[in-house]
Amino acid sequence: MNVSIQTLTAACFFLLTMILIYPDSESVAAEVPPANYDESKIPCVVLPEPLLTKDGRKVDSAKLWNDVRRPELLDLFTKEMFGVRQLPASAVLTMRVDKLAESDPNALGGKATRHQLRLRFFNVSAKNDQPNDNDPKVDVLIYTPNNVKKKVPAFLGLNFRGNHTVSTDPGIVLGTVWAKPEGSKNFVPTPAKEEDRGVQSSRWPLEMILDKGFAVVTAYYGDIEPDFDGGIKFGVRKLVYSDDESPKPDEAGAIATWAWGLSLIREVVVEKNSDSLNIDPTRIAVHGHSRLGKTALWAGATDPKFALTISNDSGCGGAALSRREFGETVFRINTSFPHWFCGNFKKYNQDVNSLPFDQHELIALIAPRPVYVASAEEDRWADPKGEFLSAFHADPVYRLLGTDGINGVTRMPEVEQSVGGTIGYHLRTGKHDVTEFDWECFLNFAAKHFR
Repeated sequence: MNVSIQTLTAACFFLLTMILIYPDSESVAAEVPPANYDESKIPCVVLPEPLLTKDGRKVDSAKLWNDVRRPELLDLFTKEMFGVRQLPASAVLTMRVDKLAESDPNALGGKATRHQLRLRFFNVSAKNDQPNDNDPKVDVLIYTPNNVKKKVPAFLGLNFRGNHTVSTDPGIVLGTVWAKPEGSKNFVPTPAKEEDRGVQSSRWPLEMILDKGFAVVTAYYGDIEPDFDGGIKFGVRKLVYSDDESPKPDEAGAIATWAWGLSLIREVVVEKNSDSLNIDPTRIAVHGHSRLGKTALWAGATDPKFALTISNDSGCGGAALSRREFGETVFRINTSFPHWFCGNFKKYNQDVNSLPFDQHELIALIAPRPVYVASAEEDRWADPKGEFLSAFHADPVYRLLGTDGINGVTRMPEVEQSVGGTIGYHLRTGKHDVTEFDWECFLNFAAKHFR
């Protein structure tokens, strides 16, 4: 039997990954085949037609798309992948906005004004009308440029490791993050460390963004819901679900919950305080990297008040076509991260072609608002070609709605070349990350569409 070194390497890599994620399980790695990185092994992919209704009608007008086909697709993605949101529909959930720290008009050497706010959540059916220290909170960090007097557009996105990690700014309040103590298998709430200030600042080039006249709004995604199986018991949803209760198969996973958090921040923090923050609520771009790129796409699809959406290296469950089964697959993502999507999505682990949609239709749900998809050449796990093809196959919907779509691009562009129109795309050199080049493209794209 001839087995290539590449195949063995992929198999060993995935086995190691599964052991790290599931240290007590030997069966998981055996059940899931090694990742495929060979284009020749991808079967013929037949994509669902976004412009064809369930009853077989060709969608040839904006009215038919908006009245029939878009609601059909949105319903399918909701019930079969992301899940029906349980927040804030429950009448028992109440929120209060607290001032976390005084605004500083001379942040970042006088370049910006910094604001910090805290959202407090509590269950009014279980207690009085005031939150306690154990109730969920979300700390929101905002920077607005001082060199612009009129209302400015903003980039809104969640961060992975706490607000203090996006900048070395000593004024950012040290909050609480989820971490595993040495020797422990469990995540616990842990006070943020001073030495971690700015450890992810390369992903958040604040001065570059501010110099271009944009504000930055961010929050720690673990505040909304911690990112591990069972995190539902510790985030905002713990006020809706009891300790012994799990979501139904069509109810939201963590990604839909994080997306809900993005919409909440846009509405409660930015829109309702746009005058005091000097932010234009009609020009908010939602963005995210990796799993938060998946989150940004779902936020953009479900919240039409996001004027622009950016997905960076979002891969499977994000911009990459599921049917290609290149790199990470639906089976792999549901096995490694069972809490991200709703239970119904697991039905497609072994038969991805039975999915009633694919990710080009997720991008199409954002139409006609601008969307940008970014990939990295060495990030094969996220399937850069599959991400481009999703953007490409969303083009007919964008054109139907009167935009230039991907602007005539018919093939994947060369590395470090930003292409497209209302749908933008680039493939850069390097690995799974957010770089200065990515941000240059995002800023140029937003500037073009926010004129």
